[in-house]
Amino acid sequence: MALHIDIPTSAQLATLLDTRAPGCVSIYLPTSPLPQDADQSRIEFKNLVAEAGTANELLDDFAEDFVAWSLLAHSLAVFATPTSLRSFRLPNRLSSLVVTADRFHVKPLLRAITFPQAALVLALSQNSVRLVEVAGDVPPSTIEVAGLEAVIAEQPLRYARQVDRALQPTLAGLGLPLILAATEPIDSFYRATNSYPDLLDDGIAGNPEHMTEAELAQAARPILDALYAAELDTLRARFDAWQSKGRAATDLTDVARAATFGAVDTLFVDIDDLVEGTLDPDSGTITGGDGQGVVDEIARRVLASGGRVLAVRRDDVPHGNTAAALLRYAV
Repeated sequence: MALHIDIPTSAQLATLLDTRAPGCVSIYLPTSPLPQDADQSRIEFKNLVAEAGTANELLDDFAEDFVAWSLLAHSLAVFATPTSLRSFRLPNRLSSLVVTADRFHVKPLLRAITFPQAALVLALSQNSVRLVEVAGDVPPSTIEVAGLEAVIAEQPLRYARQVDRALQPTLAGLGLPLILAATEPIDSFYRATNSYPDLLDDGIAGNPEHMTEAELAQAARPILDALYAAELDTLRARFDAWQSKGRAATDLTDVARAATFGAVDTLFVDIDDLVEGTLDPDSGTITGGDGQGVVDEIARRVLASGGRVLAVRRDDVPHGNTAAALLRYAV
């Protein structure tokens, strides 16, 4: 396993949310990064394609792409129209689901963007450099990085700069948290020269030379959990503070209206709840159900106005509602 993860960018997610066409097929299925499990995942995918109830040559062709099925993560999300197909390999484990409609069903994908449950550990010592991928419950693995074998640890600051330079092609645009495992003074020198924006302040203590990949992964997971928990705590505290100023909404109709007017800064949605309906394009009023989740459309409008969408469990949504929003201004 070596970075077989495709976390969609905001632009890619917006494109999916904007798509309107007959025969839009959205497929989610749990997969495994282990090559020996590829056939089982492929069979499940074929079953879901049959369940979609619409002929699509692109989906049929994707099912026979044996190279693609040998390079998987925890889940696979596939979005297809009669003329296009886009797939994402996700670190989160999602349930099997197929939806055929005139738009894509994107809500489960939002969870992968919110908290990817994946990270990289840079194990840096005077005698060795390892970049270890940590993703869910899958055994961690070391990623081969070109140029690291030529790095020389003679001068700590120069050494740190060389490591950063060697990692840049691999880390560019990845967006995963990077956790540093190093002792002083290498820890400080690397942090001083690091160019990757997602390096975490918290690191793994101890000399990583004596730690296996599994031990590094075990030490990394509490750091990830603490990162996500702290982020949610900060946002919930902000919600309480902003609510007294009229800059928070918990009623779904109010959230939809604020999203329509571009007033949502941060949207919380319950990942397990499906609210059927449509939104009036001008007023944001929710009307009768048409089989589509109204939350997808709210999320589309929030992203289109530069807002952030967090797909979380209901207990993590302020006041335990289906959706809640931090607002840029009172609506």
